Formats: sequence, structure tokens, C-alpha cells
Amino acid sequence: MAAPPSSGPVTGRALVVGASSGIGAALVRELAREGYAVGAVARREGELRMLASQCAPATVRTYAFDVTDHGATRALFDRAVAELGGLDEIYYCAGVMPILREDEYDLEKDREILEVNCVAASAWFNLAAAHFERRRAGQIVGISSVAADRGRRGNPGYCASKAWMDTFLEGLRNRLVRNGVSVLTIKPGYIDTPMLVGRPNMNRSIAPLPVDECARSIRAAARARAHVRYVPAKWGLVGFVIRNIPRFIFTRWGPP
Repeated sequence: MAAPPSSGPVTGRALVVGASSGIGAALVRELAREGYAVGAVARREGELRMLASQCAPATVRTYAFDVTDHGATRALFDRAVAELGGLDEIYYCAGVMPILREDEYDLEKDREILEVNCVAASAWFNLAAAHFERRRAGQIVGISSVAADRGRRGNPGYCASKAWMDTFLEGLRNRLVRNGVSVLTIKPGYIDTPMLVGRPNMNRSIAPLPVDECARSIRAAARARAHVRYVPAKWGLVGFVIRNIPRFIFTRWGPP
């Protein structure tokens, strides 16, 4: 059984973007248990309020916000940092993966993926990077995916968005490391979140990892100041195999 949220001194201050469900909500709970003051950002205000009540007596400040409202991102970032009393870590967990038929080519679905998974992520990452660089301390954590390792036929736009995140975070890491800022890329495999619901191509023989266990693994990687971490770890081997399957085999028999 997990320990109750901490009511002692604040051990850190973190922002979680995409916090109303799935990995983001689990990270808010885990950070609260560790004694962090947390800013939870997501569109769904009701879910945020419920999450904050679950984390009491820890400090969880909620911010109902659509991450595609790029013009308002800076104001919310500055407000959250001020209300938290500073910022030590940011977790970008917001992401969309619309269901796509294999005979479907839909610009609007791809646009939504790029707006949330790439453009909005860039807005939050850049603000955090500038803030941490000035302080010469801090940590940026982005939730990517094993889907980034190779373009799959099931959802080319989603795979591309996560490959973008991998490369963007690598670039930030190379830029910020000299200033004492850590950048961590998390690449989850199958995690028991709402994103898996209704997926026709999901391999049902693979049991998804419970989301709270995923959050604990992410926090362990963050404390270790890792650079890239597959969650669970076995997906690192899966990713290695997928990246090295010859193209003609992957095209014909590779995973969707």
C-alpha cells in the first residue's frame, strides 16, 4: 500500500502538465506523497479538483488550461511558479493519440497530435528551460513513447510526434547540461491508462503496467538524473529489437 501524502515540509516544487488522468495524475499523487508542492495543469477542472482532494494534505494547486492555447502559456507558467514559490521540476505528460484506421489519412487528427504532442510541449519545455538555465538548476521530464523508435503503420502522426519529442529533448539536454539542468526522456510501453482503451491493434497478450507503478519508476529515473529511461525497463530490449529489424521485414510483418 502506498504511503499517504506528506504533510511535512515541502521537499520540492513541480509542475505536471497533462495531470487530470493517466501518467500525469499518477505523477501528481506520487510527488504529493514525497512532500512536493505540485501544480497540476489540465483541461478538465473537475478531475483536477478530485485529484487535489485525493492528495490532501499535500499542496496541489490546480490550473484548468487547454495546452493548445499557446498565447496564454507564458502567463500561466509564471503564475504557477509564483504560487508554488519556485520550480524545481516540470513533467510534460499531455498527449493525444486518436484512433486511426489503416485506410484513413486525416489531416485534422494529425494536426491535433502535433498541436498537443509537439507545439504545446515546446512551449512548456522552452519556458522551463529558460527558467532553469537562469537558476542553473532544475529538471525537465518529457513523456515520450516506444512508438518513437520507428514509424509504424497504425498511426504515423503519433509516432512522428514522439520521435520529435525524443530529438527535441536530446537537444535541450545537450544545451542545458553545462548549466546543471537535467533533461529526462521517458519512453513508456504499455501502461494501464485511458489511452489504451479501444485500441484495435493493441497486443492483448502483453499485460499493461499499473499506472502508479509507472509513476514510481519515472520518479526513480528522475532522482537518478537519468537521460533516457524505458518504462518498464524490458521495453528497452523491445525497442532495440524493433529499431534493428530490417526494413522489408518490418514493413510486411512489423507491429502496427
